[in-house]
Amino acid sequence: MKEKKQEIIDGVTIKYHANGKTIWSKGKIIDGKSEGYWEWYRIDGTIKRSGHFENGEPVGEWTTYDNKGKPYKVTKR
Repeated sequence: MKEKKQEIIDGVTIKYHANGKTIWSKGKIIDGKSEGYWEWYRIDGTIKRSGHFENGEPVGEWTTYDNKGKPYKVTKR
């Protein structure tokens, strides 16, 4: 499997879908671990999921969005 294209802009790591054009995820990576607020997107650009990390571990509320980008489920970590 091909590794996803990524870039870092103002400390935020942005990873792209396999097409190399649309954003797959974005958030900060500190010392190799996810940190703070992250978002994931569908190939059409709508938001799919969002949540927070502390030291690479998911914490707090995580929101899953429907295919129109509206929240439909919130889970606690």
